[in-house]
Amino acid sequence: MNATPSITDTIMNMVSQSIQVLSKPSVATFEQYEKKGTMRDALIYVGVAAVLTGLLGLTGGLGGFIRGVLVTLIGFFVFTYLVHWFGKQQGGSGTLDEVGYSFSLFWGPLAVIFGIITLVLVITLIGIFLIPLLVIVAIIVNVYFAYLAVQSSMNLKESGKIWLTMVVAFVGTLVVNIILSRI
Repeated sequence: MNATPSITDTIMNMVSQSIQVLSKPSVATFEQYEKKGTMRDALIYVGVAAVLTGLLGLTGGLGGFIRGVLVTLIGFFVFTYLVHWFGKQQGGSGTLDEVGYSFSLFWGPLAVIFGIITLVLVITLIGIFLIPLLVIVAIIVNVYFAYLAVQSSMNLKESGKIWLTMVVAFVGTLVVNIILSRI
């Protein structure tokens, strides 16, 4: 009998896969894992990261926690859905599960890592002046991993189609984040 892995086992496997994706970033690394899970697995994994990110944002009170959770989780879902939908318009052949799972392997861990660094910078007070630099670094790192993940999960090879897919997903996610920031 083939038992379904527990949520804990799934998360532990995804942590291991995330370490590989983050330490050996390439299309081949993403290809190795894109079929290992589902959008459900991805949402659970990013959900855990969202709660951790929310806890790191508690310096902003309960509102900081709620925003941290919503922005991380909803931002992830909107971005990956738009990558899948628009990537299909560009001739991509990946599934929503492949896109979601691939993106979760870097999205969740990077959200937590940058959340920890931000908290340390805020606590040190002098480090607060470095937060704009951290934001720039976070954007560059996320764009790099997103480019690889789009190429892998959507099976797109043309650079222009990959960038266009990412820009459409970014704009859609930005609109959602602006709406969420009003909460």
